Amino acid sequence: MNAERVTLETLRDLADATIRSAAERPGSVDFWRKPLLVSARADDRFSLLKKIAAHDHLLPGELLESVKSVIVFFIPFRKFLQEENSVGKFPCRNWGLAYQETNPLIGEVSIRIRSFLETAGYGSALTPATHNFDPVALRARWSHKHLGYIAGLGRFGINAQLITPSGCAGRLGSLVTEADLGDHPLVESGELCLHKQGKECLRCLTRCPVSALGVDGIDRKRCWTRLKVNITSSKGLSGLEKNTHVCGKCVVGLPCSMDPV
Repeated sequence: MNAERVTLETLRDLADATIRSAAERPGSVDFWRKPLLVSARADDRFSLLKKIAAHDHLLPGELLESVKSVIVFFIPFRKFLQEENSVGKFPCRNWGLAYQETNPLIGEVSIRIRSFLETAGYGSALTPATHNFDPVALRARWSHKHLGYIAGLGRFGINAQLITPSGCAGRLGSLVTEADLGDHPLVESGELCLHKQGKECLRCLTRCPVSALGVDGIDRKRCWTRLKVNITSSKGLSGLEKNTHVCGKCVVGLPCSMDPV
C-alpha cells in the first residue's frame, strides 16, 4: 500500500483537473466551478441512510465489503448558467446541456479517483451519477445528497437540496474505497439554509413552477411529473436526450445558490 500518496488534497486536485480538462475540450462549454470534495470514515453514522434516505438504501459496506471511507464531491455550476435558468417557468437549454455533460463528467471524476486509488493499492466502488432510483417511491438506493450530508459536505435546505459552502446549484457524485482517508468535513455544525437559521427567506418555495415544495418537504411525484413534462413540452430542451429530466428552478436565484457562507 502507498498510503503516503493518498491525501484529500491529491483527490481534490484530481477532481479539479478532470473538470478543467473537460471544460477545455473543443466545442465544450465551461459550465463548472471548482469542485468540493470530502471524505468520511465508513462507520455506523451511515446506518442513518435507511432512515433519512430510503429504507432499502445501500450501506457503504454493501457496495464494497472492505470499505474504509466514503468520498463525496460537488461540482457547482457557474453564475452565468444559474442566471440563465432563473428566467421563466421552464429550464433554459444550457441547463439541459449542462445536465447532459455533467452526468458523464461525474463518472469521469469518480473513475479517475478510483484508478488513482487502485494504483496505490486500494479497491473502490461507485454507482451511476443519476437514474439509480426506485421508479415508484422516487427515492435513490444510493443518494449522493444524503451521503454528502453525513460526510459533512453540506446541509439540506427547504428546497430538499444539499447546500454546500459553494451553494446548491450543481451536481453530486460519490464513491467508496478501502483507503482510510479519515473524516474531512467542510460543514460540521449549523445550517446553511436561511429559513432553518430562523431568518426570512423561503424563496425556493415560490420559485417552484408547480408548487412541489413546502416547509414540510417535497412532493416527489409532482416534481418528477414536471421533469418529464419539461423534456417533452419545452422548446428550449427540444432535441436533447430523452432522459434529460431537468428543472433546477429551486436551486437558482436564491441566497443559497452560490457561496452561502
